[in-house]
Amino acid sequence: MTPTDMSVDAPDVVVVDHVSKHFTIRRDNSLKERIVTLGRRGKAHREVFDSLKDVSLTIRAGTTIGLMGPNGSGKSTLLKTIGGIIEPSSGSVLRRGRLAALLELGAGFHPDLSGRDNVYLNASILGLSREQTDAEFDSIVAFSEIGDFIDTQVKFYSSGMYVRLAFAVAVHTDPDVLLVDEVLAVGDEAFQRKCMDKIREFQRDGRTIILVSHSASQVMEVCDEGVVLHEGEVAFIGTAADATKVHRDILEGRRRETLEQEAPKEEAEDLPAITGITVRMPDDEAGMLAPGGALEVSVGVKLPVALDTWNTSISIDTPHGQQVFGTGSKRLSGPHGPTPAGDATITYSFPHLSLAGGSYFVNAVVANAEGEHFDVLWQGATFAVPYTERQTGTVFSEARVSES
Repeated sequence: MTPTDMSVDAPDVVVVDHVSKHFTIRRDNSLKERIVTLGRRGKAHREVFDSLKDVSLTIRAGTTIGLMGPNGSGKSTLLKTIGGIIEPSSGSVLRRGRLAALLELGAGFHPDLSGRDNVYLNASILGLSREQTDAEFDSIVAFSEIGDFIDTQVKFYSSGMYVRLAFAVAVHTDPDVLLVDEVLAVGDEAFQRKCMDKIREFQRDGRTIILVSHSASQVMEVCDEGVVLHEGEVAFIGTAADATKVHRDILEGRRRETLEQEAPKEEAEDLPAITGITVRMPDDEAGMLAPGGALEVSVGVKLPVALDTWNTSISIDTPHGQQVFGTGSKRLSGPHGPTPAGDATITYSFPHLSLAGGSYFVNAVVANAEGEHFDVLWQGATFAVPYTERQTGTVFSEARVSES
């Protein structure tokens, strides 16, 4: 893993060394099934599932790492292994400093205890003494915003209340390493922003954060680096931008595989595919798009068979994965076609694209008449807009200020 500039000389806080984790899955869950199974085979019917396969990575102090991957890829298992919640079947995990983990909803909470009692219980699990929790208690309650319900049994809490209290306790234990699973998605928008602000505060303090997320924009926004898991193995370790692209490619590959399995064999080989994306700036000679300038995006498509109706669409993203614009044939003039088999080029023209300074990526989709995807190409082309000191953000606009 290539460290960020701020952590080149920082010590390793987590070292995952050739870790594998196997789970045994029973197929005979009821007592009757187990008795029948024992009578027929003499042993229970079990299958072994490899959640992690020889995973190795090193995380330096002060970095923020995003763990990405499709469902079932092993992200949460790896996070729990790093946190010491589950032991690896083979390999080892070395940790340095105090870890605080925010994993499954309400993990570490007892449903029959009040919020107050669970604060003390959870804080003690995370390493705080009674006196330290006393000192932080008011701040924890204030951060969680559930003061009126702090003496209510947590089994009556909503999912959002669970998350707020759990996160409040975790961030007040002064952790060196914070482990966060995707539970933040449960909170409302205001609390999610509050959590992100706290995470940025931790980053400024030089703490280490390991975040599991399906959100490319969230990983791009807060993470220095990304780790992509696929079927229990490390598929990629690198920058957050490259990690999100690899993650998208894996998801698209899985979607296409499912589509081909569901389609008849003779049809699976005849799916349209995107051959490339090119961008052109008619009014610019410097290789950059002027703010408010014209842009043309051409999408090359290979059609193995003739189609009466089909669609394309494009979107423009920031390097953080945030979409700033999207459109397509279905939204504009209607489907393409009829089109003979062969190569086709679809061009989208934008006479005045008002984007602010920065780099942008172009994605494209080819779909059927109903809009179901045949193929997707992520970040198939890129272009840049020069920065101006007159503004910030992603939208360009003329601006004036006056005083009266």
